[in-house]
Amino acid sequence: MAEENVKFATRPTGVGEMFQLLRDGQPRTRADLAATTGQARSTIAARVDLLLAAGLVTPTGEAASTGGRPPATFAFNPGARVVLAVDLGATHVRLAVTDLAGTVLSEHHEPLAIADGPDIVLDRVATIALRLIGNAGRRVADLAGVGVGLPGPVEHSSGRPINPPIMPGWDDADVPGHLGQLLGVPVLVDNDVNIMALGEHATEYPLVDHLLFVKVATGIGAGIISDGHILRGAQGAAGDLGHIAAPGGSDVPCRCGNAGCLEAVASGQAVATSLRAQGFEVANSVDVVALVRGGNLVASQAVREAGREIGGVLAACVSMLNPSMIVIGGVLAEAGEHLLAGIREVIYTRSLPLATQHLRIVASHTKGRAGVLGASAMAAEHFLSSEAIDNLIN
Repeated sequence: MAEENVKFATRPTGVGEMFQLLRDGQPRTRADLAATTGQARSTIAARVDLLLAAGLVTPTGEAASTGGRPPATFAFNPGARVVLAVDLGATHVRLAVTDLAGTVLSEHHEPLAIADGPDIVLDRVATIALRLIGNAGRRVADLAGVGVGLPGPVEHSSGRPINPPIMPGWDDADVPGHLGQLLGVPVLVDNDVNIMALGEHATEYPLVDHLLFVKVATGIGAGIISDGHILRGAQGAAGDLGHIAAPGGSDVPCRCGNAGCLEAVASGQAVATSLRAQGFEVANSVDVVALVRGGNLVASQAVREAGREIGGVLAACVSMLNPSMIVIGGVLAEAGEHLLAGIREVIYTRSLPLATQHLRIVASHTKGRAGVLGASAMAAEHFLSSEAIDNLIN
């Protein structure tokens, strides 16, 4: 314990930094915090009182007495504030109001075309958000922040989309400024697959430091968790699997202007197009999934073949990034094991045994909520950071 005290005592610990010790939800006494930080009990007591007054920690009872009056314990109060999580896709929006620990309090999902442009889409988001906050039994004043996922490259530092291929009118749009003005709180924005990776990591696999989340829907993309952190790349375009050339060398034109991109041959839309050419009435990924679940053999084979194409690109990613887990999400993943079977078949065949020795390839466990859970985690992390807590209290 003496070494631990020295480590903490050599640097100043403000209210925000001390608060980080409480975020795991474990009840602690003032004496526990003093022992961990090496600070005077009077300092700890004053800071705990500030956190109690702000509602960020709450009394949790009493610890076992070692003689005399039992000491009071305190823990993080995730219900102190709420955050709004927004997952925007090409043709839909999912919103959720959560507490600061990511527990969903109210949510909503509806069709919404990203091609309608930022004004229409973001105004609709704000309208739904205000209703959801009320549905959760909270006030707008309880809102701590907003997290947004967009279906295109995003400069995370500014929250502005950068040349998004399926978002006409969105290039360099001030998404944080627009929503921030409507809702009155900080707004953080990232690529939709990045927030899905954050959501899956935070809720299902927090101890997995190297994870690849792959979304297969209208498009194909990946969120990369490395050493426990999201990798965004220089321009926010890391993980854009959909526009890597598929190994088969197909000449199918892609909406990006190239030919033979993975998205053009293996996305949900590509599978739907292929099935339509064979006489099936399918318009999109949802229709493909319905066919597969209905036992249609041709659709099942088409989805498995799409998995093989995706596996060919992911095999290179496995050799490059060496993840310990690949999570497959998005609408097409709801077709069951057919997509995963095709992906596994190629990855385990083409990647080196060392890279696949402990590799797990699984379906998403968040059931379509990965995006809102990740957006919630992103917004909550910003609000609960040491610097933000210091600014809030001081």
